[in-house]
Amino acid sequence: MTASSPSQNPAASHRGRPGPLPLGQAEAPVVGELPAGSQQPSTTLVRRAFKHPRLMPYNRLIAAVVTANLVLLGYAFIRGGWWSGRSTALEAIATIAQANFALAIIFRQQYVINFLCRLATRAPTTWPLKLRWTLAKVYHFGGLHVGAAVSGTLWYLIFVGSATYSVAQDPGSVSIGNVVISYALVTLFIVMVIMALPPLRAHAHDSFEITHRFCGWAALLLVWANTVLFVSSRRGEASAAAALLTAPTIWMIVVTTTAAALPWLRLRKVSVTVERPSSHVALVRFDHGVTPFIGSVRPISRNPLLGWHTFASIPAPTLSPGGYRMVISRAGDWTSEFIDDPPSQVWVRGVPTAGMANVRKLFKRVVYVATGSGIGPLLAHLLADEVPAHLVWVTRSPRKTYGDALVDEILAVQPDATIWNSDEHGKPDMVQLAYAAYRSFGAEAVICVANKKVTWQVVHGLERLGIPACGPIWDS
Repeated sequence: MTASSPSQNPAASHRGRPGPLPLGQAEAPVVGELPAGSQQPSTTLVRRAFKHPRLMPYNRLIAAVVTANLVLLGYAFIRGGWWSGRSTALEAIATIAQANFALAIIFRQQYVINFLCRLATRAPTTWPLKLRWTLAKVYHFGGLHVGAAVSGTLWYLIFVGSATYSVAQDPGSVSIGNVVISYALVTLFIVMVIMALPPLRAHAHDSFEITHRFCGWAALLLVWANTVLFVSSRRGEASAAAALLTAPTIWMIVVTTTAAALPWLRLRKVSVTVERPSSHVALVRFDHGVTPFIGSVRPISRNPLLGWHTFASIPAPTLSPGGYRMVISRAGDWTSEFIDDPPSQVWVRGVPTAGMANVRKLFKRVVYVATGSGIGPLLAHLLADEVPAHLVWVTRSPRKTYGDALVDEILAVQPDATIWNSDEHGKPDMVQLAYAAYRSFGAEAVICVANKKVTWQVVHGLERLGIPACGPIWDS
């Protein structure tokens, strides 16, 4: 199988896509070269700087949340009088700490994610491209989670230090139980923050998942105990019930607990059928009465408490209503075991959640760029065919790896797709290949799903040229 090259005539088909080139008859695109007569757009130093990976919206949101908390801390020190003489505003410190943790969990809640994505993608394509480009970064909201979690941990450290100081100054001002639980909580939070650091999360993802889940659940229980104990000990003349019902920290914990528990209340074990077109890929079919919306993703696991992995939901028209599929490729111990020893049942939890590629709705024409099993998250969008699009898929021997049925299904909706067989043509220059397709197709944006290194090369390489580009963040 050879590759299909993008046509130079964007008006060659009724949908404005390049005219179809029979797969196996076209020459491979020239690596490292641009379409004839095209020039890379020049950009300013400021634009190139702000499109650096270190300054992507995700990191800017982290910085914004942390900065806002530091400003509040400065106010508390300088003008708020939270630490004056022998008194400390422990209630205010506890409220700010709990508010940060509540926000951190809320911004990971599936219903909230779906709401944010639907709100952002409702913008009409008549709006200015720069504004739509900004809205397309909605999936960077994870930066709010990280910023709030880090800030909450810092505030809890301040609470522990302040409570310890208060006990030293006035032994009856804070209960020993509060101090002991607070130290245990801070330990859990620090462990979670350390394990969530990108290098550790990438190299020890299973340990990251275990600590985040079980330390998080333990912390939630301890926060309940600590808050109830703290509020009750400071109720004064009020009854314990009245004090608890009027304490803002209690209601924050109620919201936090609800947000954390909802996905687990929808935990289900469902039957699946697994097809293995090759030793590298498993096509998993579900038919349990759920119809995921286009572009949604869902976590699955063989164990309800461990080993959760998220995959894109792909419509399965050959099944009864409600059926869908997932593409799982060999990329680690969990996926290797799944492919080599496929289960008959898996666990699912929560609700289908909006994936990154849903931002396609914000653009008039898009180019999808995928490598290997990155085709999975894009396939539902291709099959829906709601936005004029051109596919660039770089993979090893697509028919041999993914099977004739899947490749034919792709070609049925993308007969002009650029399918690059890396076994025959080697690895291409992905930025140049994406840019060539963007220019020849007349697209407004590029959506890339590949491994982390390639995705960031394509996304940031194109954005530094002034081209809207989107790709996964790898923050979960």
